[in-house]
Amino acid sequence: MLPKYSSQHTIPEPEKFKTQMLIWANRFNICALLDNHQYHSPHQNIDCVLAVDAMDACLPTANHLQELSQWLEGKSQRVFGHLSYDLKESITGIVSTHENKLGFPELYFFEPATVLELKGNLLQIHSETTNTQELFQVISDLDPTIAPALKTDKKVQMQARISKEQYLAKIRSIQEHILKGDCYELNFCQEFFAEEASIDPIAVYLALNQVSPNPFACFYKYHGSYLLCASPERYLQQKNNRLVSQPIKGTLKRDLENPEQDLVLENQLRHSVKDQSENVMVVDLVRNDLSRVCKPGSVKVEELFGIYRFPQVHQMVSTIVGEPATGMDLCAILNASFPMGSMTGAPKFKVMQLIEQYEESSRGLYSGAVGYIEPNGDFDFNVVIRSILYNQANQYLSYQVGGGITFYSDAEKEYEECLAKAGAIMQVLG
Repeated sequence: MLPKYSSQHTIPEPEKFKTQMLIWANRFNICALLDNHQYHSPHQNIDCVLAVDAMDACLPTANHLQELSQWLEGKSQRVFGHLSYDLKESITGIVSTHENKLGFPELYFFEPATVLELKGNLLQIHSETTNTQELFQVISDLDPTIAPALKTDKKVQMQARISKEQYLAKIRSIQEHILKGDCYELNFCQEFFAEEASIDPIAVYLALNQVSPNPFACFYKYHGSYLLCASPERYLQQKNNRLVSQPIKGTLKRDLENPEQDLVLENQLRHSVKDQSENVMVVDLVRNDLSRVCKPGSVKVEELFGIYRFPQVHQMVSTIVGEPATGMDLCAILNASFPMGSMTGAPKFKVMQLIEQYEESSRGLYSGAVGYIEPNGDFDFNVVIRSILYNQANQYLSYQVGGGITFYSDAEKEYEECLAKAGAIMQVLG
């Protein structure tokens, strides 16, 4: 079914127009901007898309994936939304006991009233409610000047949820579990937070993605709760009857002042036995997850230990593909693979129990996923990492960082890696 209004426009300054789009979109309770910052890959679908205002929404109360599956029936346009890490409760029965201070529900998807899609300097607008020619003029006339990212009258005072000493002790305890054979690898995360934080979400998002533009960035608003995301990682895509997962395991901080030393660091990560062992464990976990929903023999590792440069860090990325078996819809695939292996560990069920035991914060939307679902059942989701989460109503601001812990992990180096991953966020928040 064609949208009621459609138009196409040439944009002379795309980055400026993205800011104007965000300023306009922030007037609504619900919006999602997904931006790949001009990274190109064989699996790329979109450059930049903004979905605004919910005509219809799925906010399940009990059987989350079953209710989502029913809601998706008959949808004629792309829908947008999120999967919180806490969705694991309805999939596995493992309950999170920490308070959710950020306000995102376990699962939420919406059918947008208006969609703006920007490819290069070409903009397409589709809307069910608004004359798109008039809307284009409204957005173009907005002043793109934004307020400072941080309100100077209330500086953001970040606090660690656990001390460095507690972090190191917890890593040693997790390694005792590995030694006993309870698990092989566990992704352990820690939270940094601020209370009474006063920020401009648009300005903070733009600052974060100026410092660290990444291919799975998003600005996502659910009522007064914001996700300001600069993620480099894809959780799962389905396209042309093919599933693609690209877990990241293996991180090393870049030396942007010294290109020769930066190349040394890149090669150091490429040949790191510790990082390869982490990465291959997650690859095996993803292969196992996908084999539950794919045709026998179709799950393959397309790339193992690929080394990619991102603005702040070098990353080790592997790509696993498979062909879904007949009758496997999105919800069956999510049931088999969520939460993603790169943010849990192996074996997945046991490490999720240990995560609840050792972590001191609710993950909530962090280490969940944001993305979209097409009417034909195709979809694409990121992994929510390298992100700032903010509840405007209670002025609670949070970011979390973590890493895969194995028997050979050095606790001090794991702590340093956490800080490296949070480098762009710490820079933006001062």
